[in-house]
Amino acid sequence: MNKTDLILIYDFGSQFTQLIARRLRELFIYCEIIPFNTDLEKYLKDKTEFNLKGVILSGGPSSVLDKSAPKFSDKNFLAIKNLDIPILGICYGLQLLVYNNGGKIHKSKHREYGHTNIKKISKSVLLKNSKNEFIVWMSHGDSIDKMPKDFKITSKSKNGIVSSFDCESKKLYGLQFHPEVAHTEGGTEILKNFAVNICKVKNFFKPSSFINSKVQEIKKLTGNDKVLCALSGGVDYSVAAFLVR
Repeated sequence: MNKTDLILIYDFGSQFTQLIARRLRELFIYCEIIPFNTDLEKYLKDKTEFNLKGVILSGGPSSVLDKSAPKFSDKNFLAIKNLDIPILGICYGLQLLVYNNGGKIHKSKHREYGHTNIKKISKSVLLKNSKNEFIVWMSHGDSIDKMPKDFKITSKSKNGIVSSFDCESKKLYGLQFHPEVAHTEGGTEILKNFAVNICKVKNFFKPSSFINSKVQEIKKLTGNDKVLCALSGGVDYSVAAFLVR
């Protein structure tokens, strides 16, 4: 039995994190959202039915310059490096990748929010098939001041702010804008480029495989115990009751 390919989304508090998952699921790509401080190695021990193909770091309301800002642990970065899988940073996630690899972030004089025009300035696997100039949805106050070594800028906004980068040698990719938001032209295609062309997702999600995996998960948790299921009659509760039964 082939394992289902998995994209993990680390949540840094963005209001759009659920949309990232929705866009991937519309492409029949299995993904899960987990808190930013989740230990990757421990998490994967219970996910033997999946094959982790890539990681996405979501946006968030914080600034990487703040001491209290959520960080992605060095342990997780090392685990991903050892697994040799790509990372996509979106908005705050992009800034984390830049900051953690020796780049510099600064408070921008040009806060970008809402519809913004960007222009491609170099070839990019991530932006493959995107127009040379297109509209995206921005929501950030910090910007990149200095790129880390080997990070290639692939697009800039009309304000001259870096809006995307590729670092193929380290399998790191970044978007300052939100591809998951409907206002971004071709946003779903960009996420597909990451998942399919970069992460090489091949074994796509099927509803039947989800049902089977959840039934096995429930059996593992409950063993021979009996389960009491409170049912209101709504869709979510009805599905839960069906799976437990």
